[in-house]
Amino acid sequence: MPTMLQVSGLNHRYGGGDGAHVAVRELSFTVEAGQLACIVGPSGCGKSTLLRCIGGLIKPTGGTVRLHGDLVDGVPDDLAVVFQDYSRSLFPWLTVLGNVEFPLRSLKMSRDERRARAREALAWVGLADADRKYPSQLSGGMQQRVSIARALASRPALLLMDEPFASVDAQTRFELEDLLRRVQRERNSTVLLVTHDIDESVYLGDRVLVLSSSPATIVADLPVGLPAERDQITTRESAEFVTLRAEVARLLRDRNAAAEQALAEQVATTEQVSTGRANR
Repeated sequence: MPTMLQVSGLNHRYGGGDGAHVAVRELSFTVEAGQLACIVGPSGCGKSTLLRCIGGLIKPTGGTVRLHGDLVDGVPDDLAVVFQDYSRSLFPWLTVLGNVEFPLRSLKMSRDERRARAREALAWVGLADADRKYPSQLSGGMQQRVSIARALASRPALLLMDEPFASVDAQTRFELEDLLRRVQRERNSTVLLVTHDIDESVYLGDRVLVLSSSPATIVADLPVGLPAERDQITTRESAEFVTLRAEVARLLRDRNAAAEQALAEQVATTEQVSTGRANR
């Protein structure tokens, strides 16, 4: 399969001088067209910074991002993002159809074409009959379906998802995970999903990229050998799922332990230097 996304030597830091914070360090990977890749890492490791760099929302301090071979310098026209907080990403004064149609207004198409594409996207996520409702009339899970439909309506080359199911209950989360896998396979979409949930990364992904604690680096790139057709019960009970889940958990635990040890040694060294200066 051709490469859709190529991240090469990506670095990003906030601030300068002694107070600089390095969020991402020398991070490189690719995502093939039609693939659903999951990035999993501990909270605060730099996952969201990585997504913002890939989406062109912030300019990295080093390295490059290429989307189907083109250098990303600003937000690409054929990229869409689904955020965690669905309640703030939808316009409350627009209907469901209006929300899905809104980003299409910037494209060169007639109103009838926009409406047809928006209705098609709503049908993909099972909300064809909710087009005249407003976000406040929908449950949290249905609102996130609208967000997904809005992203898919523009038929993006790459769909970025930043912990999209973290704000819904467990049952709704399972439903949305299955929805995403179904739509992604049917539309052959390329998806990069960031999560801190190990089970979710294994269940959803064709591969799992494991990040270290901050600054984020790639610890492992693990292929997921589960069948394309997955079930929330039987898949999670399978030996393949349990084994891969344990491997991701071990990688995260070991890396976190190493990071904590390095931090403790750094603090101890700083204290020794400070004590030596005080004794002088």
